[in-house]
Amino acid sequence: MDMTSLARTLLEPIPAHRTAGIEVLRAADGVAEVASDTPVGLTNVIGSLHSSGLVALIDAAGLGAIIAASMRADEFQGVVPLGSAASLEFLAPARGRLVATCRLTDEAHGLLRALLAGETDRARLSTRAEVADAEGTLVCRGTFDWSVRRMAPPAELHHAE
Repeated sequence: MDMTSLARTLLEPIPAHRTAGIEVLRAADGVAEVASDTPVGLTNVIGSLHSSGLVALIDAAGLGAIIAASMRADEFQGVVPLGSAASLEFLAPARGRLVATCRLTDEAHGLLRALLAGETDRARLSTRAEVADAEGTLVCRGTFDWSVRRMAPPAELHHAE
């Protein structure tokens, strides 16, 4: 199911994602693609995207893939994914237009489907994303470990009459 609109609504306003200029290109069927045009304010001493910008791309791609496990937008209501660990491998200078792609494993997809279907209220999973530049050169790859849970809806207030 295509959850691109939901992923844009949830991810693009995040301050770190706005700073890095991250946009959601696609989020559907457990796969996400996000992109950024390397902001000058986030470059390092060689004019490459700083590691913090690459972390933001890997994070956003993983979150997009998590959202893309949903079958309907309302299924994601109350779901809170929090990163618990990250590991990145820097492979080449990251310049210009960068695209990060993440595809959920079958195991991660199954864990999320159980959470989204209400069979459990917590899931622990990992995502793996790759970042390529406009020429298709792989510049970075990384993993995020996630703790995903569904928050209980707020209790309704009842007033005595």
